[in-house]
Amino acid sequence: MPEGHTIHRLASDYADRFTGTPTLVTSPQGKFSDAAGLLNGAELTRTEAHGKHLFLGFRDADWVHIHLGLFGKVDFGPAPAPPPADTVRLRLANATSYVDLRGPTTCALITDGEKRAVHERLGPDPLRQDADPGAAYARVRRSRTTIAALLMDQKVIAGVGNVYRAEVLFRHGIDPYRPGRDITPAEWDLIWTDLADLMREGVRLGRIDTVRPAHTPEAMGRPPRVDDHGGEVYVYRRADRPCHICGDEIRTAGLAARNLFWCPTCQRP
Repeated sequence: MPEGHTIHRLASDYADRFTGTPTLVTSPQGKFSDAAGLLNGAELTRTEAHGKHLFLGFRDADWVHIHLGLFGKVDFGPAPAPPPADTVRLRLANATSYVDLRGPTTCALITDGEKRAVHERLGPDPLRQDADPGAAYARVRRSRTTIAALLMDQKVIAGVGNVYRAEVLFRHGIDPYRPGRDITPAEWDLIWTDLADLMREGVRLGRIDTVRPAHTPEAMGRPPRVDDHGGEVYVYRRADRPCHICGDEIRTAGLAARNLFWCPTCQRP
């Protein structure tokens, strides 16, 4: 599932290509046809991301709410648009560009009120200017749940996925099994600030890089990482490989239906 930086980047990409232009809106698959008919010819007026949720604004109060889920894909291309595949849920096209959305968990036309309800059920997003890290910490410090699980809970903090949670805990030497109530205010400030910085870099680069300059392949004389997620990381998907810092083997275990990765030496209880 894409992490929050990907959704913010998509919001920017949609805005750059379609804001302020009459847009052809279609649903070749047919599942969004009625809504597409209502929006066809309207201008995209604004885009917004909150965690893993993308919002495309048309006219004054119409929003397309998109959640990619596990299988959703977005593909941009230059005009003229080719004939669409019958798997395309939503296509936007104008005189210069087109974009196809396939396989999302959610693609729905919603009102301002329905959009507010989505925001209200999500935790603060480190990439949003209106984010309140204190609101997230208020949930964390009252919980016996592990910090690794809390970081993946979109009601606590929105946009963090499996890669960012594993990497930020490693970067600050925090045992992923520590209860949230044992995380100090100073530790939470470090976690939040680091997540915001890493995710902003993710938006800029289009991939997740979490290693510090001293631990890049060039600095350490090691081969670069080869993985379909791209980017250099400390622990994510590196089970049984040596830690870049201490040389101990990275471990993995299931936690909250996802694979957790950590270094037992650098992240001691």
